[in-house]
This record gives sequence, C-alpha cells and structure tokens, in this order.
Amino acid sequence: MKTNQTILSTTAKLLAATLLAVICTSCATPSAVSSIKPYPLKVCIVTGNALDSMGDTITENYNGQQVKFCCKPCVKKFHANPEKYLQKIL
Repeated sequence: MKTNQTILSTTAKLLAATLLAVICTSCATPSAVSSIKPYPLKVCIVTGNALDSMGDTITENYNGQQVKFCCKPCVKKFHANPEKYLQKIL
C-alpha cells in the first residue's frame, strides 16, 4: 500500500513534467517562427561578400525579415540606412 508521501511525490513529479512540457511547447510556436521571412541571399546584404568570409555569419530580424551579414561593421552600416539594403531582397 502506498503512503501519502509516496502519492504526493509521484503527483509532484507528474505535475513538474507536465509544466515543463507546457513551457517548452509555448516557447517556440510555429506561428511565431513562420512570421519571419527567410533571408534569400547567400551573400552579405551590405557588401555582397560571402556570408562566412569574415568569420561567423551575423543574423538579425528586421521588421519581420531575416537579414544576414558577414561582419559587425556591416550591421552598423545596415542600420544607418536599412531601406537602401532591403531593396536587394524585396
């Protein structure tokens, strides 16, 4: 026969597992991910260089559009005049 402590322990574990599942599924909903337009180019939007030519590719989301850069200076140039560069992918 199970004791009250064993029943409470089992119930607490079940509750914790359920809560963890709810939190994990709410973090990455398909609707949130699908609203961002993927970046269509294989080159930096600012320089036209290969994305990995200056190290790791930098990815940002700008007004629902994913944008990729070859380096940090390109991110700064993009934010100074985003409309100029977004024309390349729109």
